[in-house]
Amino acid sequence: MNLPWHDLALSKLQKMIDQNHLPHALLITGVEKIGKFELMQQLVGILLNDDEIIRRDNILEDMDHPVLIRRSNYTNMIYCRAGEINEKTKNRSKDIRIDQVRTFCEALNKTADGLQIGVIFYGDQMNVSAANSLLKTLEEPRENTLIIILAHNVQNLPATIVSRCQNIHIAPSYSQQTQQWLTEQLSETQQADFDVEQLLENTHGVPFKVLGELSDGSYAAYQAHQNQLLSIAIHPLMINQTQDFEGNELEVLGCLQNLVIEAIRLKTSGQEGGLVELNQVIQTAKSEFLFKLLDDVYLAIHLSKTSVNIKLLLDNILIVWSHITHLKQYPQISANY
Repeated sequence: MNLPWHDLALSKLQKMIDQNHLPHALLITGVEKIGKFELMQQLVGILLNDDEIIRRDNILEDMDHPVLIRRSNYTNMIYCRAGEINEKTKNRSKDIRIDQVRTFCEALNKTADGLQIGVIFYGDQMNVSAANSLLKTLEEPRENTLIIILAHNVQNLPATIVSRCQNIHIAPSYSQQTQQWLTEQLSETQQADFDVEQLLENTHGVPFKVLGELSDGSYAAYQAHQNQLLSIAIHPLMINQTQDFEGNELEVLGCLQNLVIEAIRLKTSGQEGGLVELNQVIQTAKSEFLFKLLDDVYLAIHLSKTSVNIKLLLDNILIVWSHITHLKQYPQISANY
């Protein structure tokens, strides 16, 4: 699968291969649904000169019980991920445990013909003990061994792990090539109903997230909240018509968070986006006020997990949002929480 937003990362990897400088440990980072697993598969396909064998691996398939280590269709490749099922609650664990990593390292330390590859996804799910147990293998890997760690957020990984890996980052993309790829994935009806540039802006440049939200129907509700929030910013009296927000306060806060993040991105880059109303907002809203509002939205989302009145939280935020284009001084609304 040729993903255009992978081109820069893939070119760096190809250069390492061509110059015989591919390290023994790679760290592939990027936000969720940016395609880290797909980039790893493309890299392995190049190294093995066999793309099909890796594409047959089903990453959703349950790992071998109890250590959650599974071999690839390529004999000398193994995967390690979180997902142990709690027998009492039947919920899957979100941590990669030390016994998993130990089994992972033992498998990589066995003699094998050909390149040995180990993939951990996602590395930022390793607990401290698991991460520490990986260090020796990272420091003293067997010859002809490649360890690939996928991670959503490099800041959630121990510095000792990061320093022992070559980091390849996949950045979000709004490029014409990405828009064209996304258009090709949409049905004819979706192409007629949605603006691809806006879809990417709403998901901060993550194409797979666009496809996910369109397929599960969540985008329709999101778009309705977005349109109403933009109307409030352009026409402040619309703040009195927020009945649709009742019972959906957290979703509305999340939508506003995305709008403010996108407004900051466009304003700092001097660009215009696909949302005409948002372009109007960033023309007159002060950058410092947008950053302060974003902080308050983050705080409101955090406080929504407590016993605080979420409706009051949203009301306070919306008052500021409705005045964002002509504020002279930013109010200390956090004092009301």
